[in-house]
Amino acid sequence: MHWHQREIRLPPLPRGFHVITRTVVDALPELARIRVGLLHAFVCHTSASLSINENADPDVPRDLAMAVDRIAAEDFPYSHTLEGSDDMPAHVKAALVGTSVTIPVRDGRLFLGTWQGIYFGEHRDRGGPRWLVLTLQGE
Repeated sequence: MHWHQREIRLPPLPRGFHVITRTVVDALPELARIRVGLLHAFVCHTSASLSINENADPDVPRDLAMAVDRIAAEDFPYSHTLEGSDDMPAHVKAALVGTSVTIPVRDGRLFLGTWQGIYFGEHRDRGGPRWLVLTLQGE
């Protein structure tokens, strides 16, 4: 069993959902040598998220952003407001969507479904650079 761990920095991205599958794969050249294993991806921020969703239709990220904006609206009477009106809704969105994904690896590739990709959710208007920890294990 082999373990590899890497921290990667995502550049500042606009608020919304972004497919980052290629970024993750490119950061892990060791992936090509794994016959069977798992990749765990974790975002090190409380106002961003990771998920798996459809990666083919550009309407999907827009619709996801619209839905979570409706679920965690900025005009809700939050108590935690010191960091701006988008901060507490961003925490709610991250809690609902999640901060990590685990993906099977088979024959040197992420074993995702035909239309699946890794999504990064930026839930702040100006979140800045974000850090991911990628942990790959396998043989």
